[in-house]
Amino acid sequence: MIDLTSAQNALKEAYLSAACNQLNTRTNPLFAKIKQSSSDVYGKEIIKVAPFGLNGGIGAGSETGELPTANQNNYVQFKTTLKNLYGTIEISDKAVRASASNSGAFVDLLSAEMEGLLSSSKFNLGRMLYGDGSGLVATVTSVAGSVADVDSVKNLIEGMVVDAIATNEDIETLRIKYVDRANKKVHFTSTTTKVDEGTKLYVQGSKDHEITGLGAIFNSEIEELYGLKKADNLWLTPYTKKVGAEISDEVLQEAIDTLEENTGSNINFITCGAKVKRLYQNYLATYRRNIDVTELEGGYKAISFNGIPVVSDRFVDDDTLYMLDTDKFTLHQLCDWEWIEGEGGKILRQKAGYPAYTATLVKYADLICDQPNGQAKLTGIGVE
Repeated sequence: MIDLTSAQNALKEAYLSAACNQLNTRTNPLFAKIKQSSSDVYGKEIIKVAPFGLNGGIGAGSETGELPTANQNNYVQFKTTLKNLYGTIEISDKAVRASASNSGAFVDLLSAEMEGLLSSSKFNLGRMLYGDGSGLVATVTSVAGSVADVDSVKNLIEGMVVDAIATNEDIETLRIKYVDRANKKVHFTSTTTKVDEGTKLYVQGSKDHEITGLGAIFNSEIEELYGLKKADNLWLTPYTKKVGAEISDEVLQEAIDTLEENTGSNINFITCGAKVKRLYQNYLATYRRNIDVTELEGGYKAISFNGIPVVSDRFVDDDTLYMLDTDKFTLHQLCDWEWIEGEGGKILRQKAGYPAYTATLVKYADLICDQPNGQAKLTGIGVE
């Protein structure tokens, strides 16, 4: 006989490990390259000591002269709060009872719910990797009824629930029905009442609560990073360059050489918009006979530049390419993905006022780059 206890046991024992593996290795190629660690976590914060520059206690001298003056390493303290990452499934009481005598139907029910949760979570994690932690996904340029024109649709998808925050701070929660990607239009499931030009769209409840992604490192308008003022710590500034219409091996190598000479960085991962990847493939087809393909962790395949994988990602702008030393990135976490447990260890709880049960996956974590100035961003690629 299938009941809620059976469902809870299945979610804990059969589905949790599979969910962790999927989210940690199959979110996207970049996420799979980033190590995860519980080190440097203190209570609700991540506090990490990061060295920069050289020791300073070096020098050359005469045979009988004074030795170099000792100088300590340069250190700063990175500090950030653990971000709360959630994913919730919902199962109706009717569905549970309908599958009570059919184990196959019950497994199908749980599997469908978990697949939906994993799909949504992977989309959200992948998006946050390139975000700035604000949760902003788009800005409205105009609106008519239930349809809004937006500046970008890259971070939007059907079914997403967003908080539309107007310039006067009024908040309206809306669900996306359809994304017209060709015309940058968003169709909501209901007519908007507070959305107007300039309204910001954020993932529901996520404003200023997301992990510290690449956007926080490369956005010069963000004044602080890991609790430090960028203006007072210029070594935090990454390499950025506006390239122009063409992409070539020379452009990529120039960025790598600059990073190696100035920071000792070892670039091992390149990610870009799909348009940039196509431009680079065309370049390779024109000037080379063979295009090298490499296999990445998680089963991904990618073309490569001097052995460095070049991967396109839907969340990277069309004219942008990132060159990263992923060994300098760590996702610091309090724990891996776990179910939130209630009284008696229950993970399925009745949704207040509704004949349905919910269960929530949670992970408390944030992303830190030990060497922001060892990373590069090229823009304007393919733009005349």
